[in-house]
Amino acid sequence: MTETLDANSIIERRACVTGVGQSDIGRRLGIDPLELTLDACIAAIEHAGLTPADIDGVATYPGPMAVPAGFSGAGAYDVIDAMRLSVGWYGGGLETSGQLGSVINACLAVASGLANHVLCFRSVWEGTAQGSKGRSAVMPGSGGSGSFKASGFTEWTLPFSAPSAAVWIAMFAQRHFHLYGTTREQMGWIAINARRNAALNPKAIYTDPMTMDDYLGARMIATPFGLFDCDAPCDGATAVIISRVDRAKDLRNTPLRIEAVGSALRGRPSWDQFDDLSTMATRDAGAQLWTRTDLKPSDVQMLQAYDGFTFLTMSWLEAMGFCKVGESGPFVEGGERIARDGVLPLNTHGGQLSAGRLHGYGFLHEAAIQMWGEGGARQIPNNVEVGAVAAGGGNTCGCLLLVKE
Repeated sequence: MTETLDANSIIERRACVTGVGQSDIGRRLGIDPLELTLDACIAAIEHAGLTPADIDGVATYPGPMAVPAGFSGAGAYDVIDAMRLSVGWYGGGLETSGQLGSVINACLAVASGLANHVLCFRSVWEGTAQGSKGRSAVMPGSGGSGSFKASGFTEWTLPFSAPSAAVWIAMFAQRHFHLYGTTREQMGWIAINARRNAALNPKAIYTDPMTMDDYLGARMIATPFGLFDCDAPCDGATAVIISRVDRAKDLRNTPLRIEAVGSALRGRPSWDQFDDLSTMATRDAGAQLWTRTDLKPSDVQMLQAYDGFTFLTMSWLEAMGFCKVGESGPFVEGGERIARDGVLPLNTHGGQLSAGRLHGYGFLHEAAIQMWGEGGARQIPNNVEVGAVAAGGGNTCGCLLLVKE
């Protein structure tokens, strides 16, 4: 592991979160995806106390993508043009350190002086795109709108009817089960905790109570994943303002400084050829984070961690040092530690499992809302001064640490 860097070289500390915004969220809203994107962007700008004229940077993930349908609602060019922004820097792309890679890029842009206030956004319309035909309608190789010729990685998955990340990540979970004795019941507490929190979130997709029997009784998707181990595709957009610290002092909200980021990838950039199939690039990003700060996992008062599948959250818990490798199952068992009043409140908005698949950005939005005390009925009881956010799985992973100024 690399030694902790000199504080002056940790340039992400020159950046902070100053505002967040979201559009309406729903399963099948039928609203133009650019409209959803702009709703979130305008809300974030106003929340920060800025105007569009103040925005001089734009960052997004993944950029405009026609396939698979609904995976991208808008690109950087779309937003720059629609809002008539004048920018000194902008970026968007798929090959980055997870969904938060675009936010990390924004931090680097403001730290280097290329921009003062960067508008970061992520929008999806997967619910509307799949319509009444179900998830298969937008999956690669399905014969629907998501069809395309197999190439690269998909040459090895589509012939075996394995186009979904549910299949790929199930492989990692199975290996973890085999090595460490992890159980479905333990993994189920991630889903149950998410549903409890979603019940207090007016924008959440699923709010009905869930029991362990409900979780275990749901149909299987890819062993060991059942239906409630998988996130809920939806329509919606989230935006975040990343500002230079020295330009944030007079804004509406207390700046949430970026204390450290983790974006490392030490193994192969592959879903199925990673060196340790009981973990993934979460391992490398999580380890790097703690080399860039004097804070420790015990200082963190809240974790918002990616739950595209329940196992991904467990992987982040281990990778970021909140429990030992192989011990995420016992750590979450019973749900007490990860409850809103527990030692490590987790995914307090309901995560993607119940609040909807907003692809990483929803976790950063929730972290900021909690740290500003704007969580309403789902607000964490204790004042949160240090929060962690993690997004992604497989070979696309990134995380960051927020500190209230």
